Amino acid sequence: MDILVSPSILASDFSDLAGELGRISTADYAHVDVMDNHFVPNLTLGLPVVERLVQVSPVPIDTHLMIEDPDRWAPGFAEAGAASVTFHAEAAQAPVRLARELRGLGARAGMALRPATPVEPFVDLLPELDMLLVMTVEPGFGGQSFLDATLPKIRRTRQAITEAGLDVWVQVDGGISAETVERAAEAGANVFVAGSAVYGAEDAATAIDELRQRARDAHTHR
Repeated sequence: MDILVSPSILASDFSDLAGELGRISTADYAHVDVMDNHFVPNLTLGLPVVERLVQVSPVPIDTHLMIEDPDRWAPGFAEAGAASVTFHAEAAQAPVRLARELRGLGARAGMALRPATPVEPFVDLLPELDMLLVMTVEPGFGGQSFLDATLPKIRRTRQAITEAGLDVWVQVDGGISAETVERAAEAGANVFVAGSAVYGAEDAATAIDELRQRARDAHTHR
C-alpha cells in the first residue's frame, strides 16, 4: 500500500501560496482546507482560490471540505480540477450520490469523519469511496494535538476495508508529526496530512521524507 504525504497549506504563508506550494514539490498531494464558518468555526479559502491553486501547484490538490451542504458545493471543486475531494459525513445529505458525482467528474471521492463520529454506520458506503478521512483532531483549526482516542477507529476502518477486499485509502488529519505519524500508520492509515510539521520545518522536503519513511517503517511492522 502506498504511503502518501499531503502537507496542509493551512500552515503555510498565505501571502505567497504559489511559493509555498513549491516548497512541497516532493509531496504526494497538497492538502487544502476549505472552511465556511458554519460547519466549523473558521473561514479559510473558497472555490476561486482552489481553482487557481490547481493551476500553479506542482502536486495534485487534495481538498477537505469542512462546509455545510457539500451536496451542492463539492462537485464544483472536482470541476475546478482538484484531484481529491473530501466531504464530511456529518454534513452530506446523500453521500453515495455525491461520491458517485465526484468520481464521475474525475476526482477521487473522500468522506471525512469527526473524531466522535463512529465509522460503523458508514462501512457499507466504503465501496463508493476512494478514501476515508479519520479526523485526529476536531476540525476547524490547525496546530492541535493528535487525539490518541482516534487510533481504535483507524484500526476498525482499516479492518473493514481489508475484510471487504477494497482499495480505499485511510487518511488522517490533525496533529500529525514525526512523533505521531508512526502510531497512525501502525493503526492502518496510509495518507498523512501534516501542517506545521512540514511548513514549520527549516527544510520542508526533508520533513516530508522523514514523515514518509517513519510511516513506511511503522506500516512494515504492523
